[in-house]
Amino acid sequence: MFTFLLVVHALIAASLVGVILIQRSEGGGLTSGGNPGGLMSARGAADFLTRATSILGTIFIVMSIGLAALATMQSGPRTIDTSLARKQAAPAPAAAPAPQAPADNGAVPLAK
Repeated sequence: MFTFLLVVHALIAASLVGVILIQRSEGGGLTSGGNPGGLMSARGAADFLTRATSILGTIFIVMSIGLAALATMQSGPRTIDTSLARKQAAPAPAAAPAPQAPADNGAVPLAK
C-alpha cells in the first residue's frame, strides 16, 4: 500500500513540475503562438493552469503528510541483514578452569 501511494505521489510531483513549467512568468501560459480563437483563449489557459497548479499542489502536500504519518505507523519485525558482516575468527577454546580449593567452612582440621 505504501509503495503504491509513493508511486502515485511521484506521478503527482512530476505533473506538478510539468504544469508549473508550462506556465509563463507573465501569467499567459500556453499562449506562445497559435490562433487566439483556438481551443483555449489566453485567459482560459491561464485560469486552467492556475487551477491545476493549486489542485496538484494541495494534493501533493496532503499526500506528503499522509505518507509521513503512514511511514511512522508502520511497524513490524525488523531484522538485521548480517550477510555483509565481517566473519570473525572462531573464539579460542577456553582453558580448563583451575581446581578450586575446598571451601573453608570454619572447621578446624583434625591433628594426627
